[in-house]
Amino acid sequence: MANNVGFDLDMTLADTRLGIAAVYEELSLRLGVAMDSAKIVSRLGPPLEVELANWLPAEEVAAAADLYREIYPEMGVPVHTAMAGAHDAIEAVRARDGRVIVVTGKNARDAAGTVEALGLAVDEVVGSVFGSAKGSALARFGAAAYVGDHVADIEAARAGGAVSVTVATGPYTVRELRDHGADVALGDLTEFADWFAGWRKHDELR
Repeated sequence: MANNVGFDLDMTLADTRLGIAAVYEELSLRLGVAMDSAKIVSRLGPPLEVELANWLPAEEVAAAADLYREIYPEMGVPVHTAMAGAHDAIEAVRARDGRVIVVTGKNARDAAGTVEALGLAVDEVVGSVFGSAKGSALARFGAAAYVGDHVADIEAARAGGAVSVTVATGPYTVRELRDHGADVALGDLTEFADWFAGWRKHDELR
């Protein structure tokens, strides 16, 4: 249990920007509503409905979210790519007999589809949770650390009783992540394996 680790998905394990942009562009065409996909993918993290509320009246958000999710598996998932260091980070956890859970704001179906498409060797996927709401899944799984790219992932780690590990591959810099209270702030996941090995070794020697 001490070596179990949770990871966020979008911009932590998976670079989903091209896929999400493509889905928003298709959604924009179908709805006849201008949406700036570049701006949208620069601030990934919050739930889909929160982003859609920036472009649509409140009463239209739910239907647009349903349409988005209808489009996503065919147009979004196939163009996702693994973030640099993603596979190595997971392997570093497994090398110490740890288990891996993905806890993400993306809905469970598309999160699982993304994980499968990228060949990420994880034990469990939990979707449709954001910020501190991720805590219960992390605590149940026994995650010693939670890795994410958003300040809300720091809240998630705190809520789950886990060490907050952040990567500056999303909307925040290393300094901003530290300023928001992250226990660890890395440039990207290529730095995770070395950090994890050192952290666990230090813990075992205590």
